[in-house]
Amino acid sequence: MDDSSENTVTFDQLGLSAPTLRLLAKIGYDHPSPIQVALIPIALTGRDCIGQARTGTGKTAAFMLPTLEQVDSERGVVQVLVLAPTRELSEQVYLESRKLAGNMPLNFALAVGGRPMGRQIDDLRGGAQIVIGTPGRVQDLMKRGHLRLEELFIAVLDEADRMLDIGFRPDIERILRACPKDRQTLLLSATMPPDVMKLAQRYMVDPESVDLSEDRVVVDTIEQFYATVDEDRKLPLLLRILAHEKPSQVIVFTRTKRGADKLYDVFSRRLKSSRIACIHGDMPQSKRDRVIKALRAGELRLLIATDVVGRGIDVSGISHIINYDIPEYCDDYVHRVGRTGRLSSDQNGRAVTFVTLAQGGELTNIEKRINTVLPEYELEGFEAFRRRERRSREVKRFGADRDE
Repeated sequence: MDDSSENTVTFDQLGLSAPTLRLLAKIGYDHPSPIQVALIPIALTGRDCIGQARTGTGKTAAFMLPTLEQVDSERGVVQVLVLAPTRELSEQVYLESRKLAGNMPLNFALAVGGRPMGRQIDDLRGGAQIVIGTPGRVQDLMKRGHLRLEELFIAVLDEADRMLDIGFRPDIERILRACPKDRQTLLLSATMPPDVMKLAQRYMVDPESVDLSEDRVVVDTIEQFYATVDEDRKLPLLLRILAHEKPSQVIVFTRTKRGADKLYDVFSRRLKSSRIACIHGDMPQSKRDRVIKALRAGELRLLIATDVVGRGIDVSGISHIINYDIPEYCDDYVHRVGRTGRLSSDQNGRAVTFVTLAQGGELTNIEKRINTVLPEYELEGFEAFRRRERRSREVKRFGADRDE
């Protein structure tokens, strides 16, 4: 299990039932993670709770274990709704939740776009007690009269900061207003920007806060670097870094879908390998599913992606992250880089962020966010700039920007 706690707390000290404890032992959940230790006892009381912790710390089990304890399996109505920002994360939560339910006679429904709505409607009509999905599809099913929330008593907002980042706030508010006022609300988020706090203040009742975020928001098992480079020298730099690092699995992040497609076209023409793939929000859901499945199975060595996989997707084999385009938001940097550093304890993940000379200020903002000054990635003999005389002049300015 992710991020096992090193303290002496065990699951049987958190107030979970005997059947749940037997299931956890059977599926190999030996020790609770810090967010599970902190959140589960509060959630079991029915109180609203805000949990702040980085991705990959066991947040799904933290909110789902106490939730499953409270669901009435004999009532075939929607009792729990979990909202997540992306289809991939929703599916991951869905699969993990079904695993945690074990042999409980519960029905689940996955409500996400890019999949046939008919199957989702059938699951709801079949008496789903737990619905997991993205705000857009959930609201669509509500408008069509297939998803009713009158009997709901637990609402979970997973990766709340990301849902607000990508514009889901109106959908989330409409959904929460349709829920009973006396429900329990659990909000999970890696960061707590003002928009998330406003949402909590408006739709939660005297929530208890659990802050497991660390002063160093990027874990120590990740070696991080920056590399200054001209825009048209990024591809040669990427090829050199890949040849030098020889990653077991690497995700290369771009800012745009078009940029991801262009980069994938270059690699697929050069290498003609089935171990290279691309993923972004415009791809059919079936193809996105195949890519994530291949990544988890270790069948892919190189994945070119937008921030659609920047958060929440738990893949343990990623050894390297390359930010081909510096992320637009500092928190996106944290989540992108968090995709690595999950190998065995003696293997550090590595992350390199490409920065053009005009982006010194953006790099500085990232360094402030993670409270760390990144070292420069050194590649002997590589010319990162078009003209040496310009390099000398501009690098001086780049350094001054970062000093400021």
